[in-house]
Amino acid sequence: MLAADPQLIVGDEPTGNLDTVTPAEMFDLLKHLNGEGKKVLYVTHDRDLASRANRVVSIRDGLVVAA
Repeated sequence: MLAADPQLIVGDEPTGNLDTVTPAEMFDLLKHLNGEGKKVLYVTHDRDLASRANRVVSIRDGLVVAA
């Protein structure tokens, strides 16, 4: 359980500057929280992490180029 039981979890590069194992663990945690009904939104430059998301929105030069 998270403090204050938020319905929306926002992460700005939640796996940035981590070792090679921890990003997968972090993503598993986010997926678990999503499975409990939490909405999860995160920004990443990690294409592997992005490919595991339910939905990917790509932005280039401030414009949505794929949704």
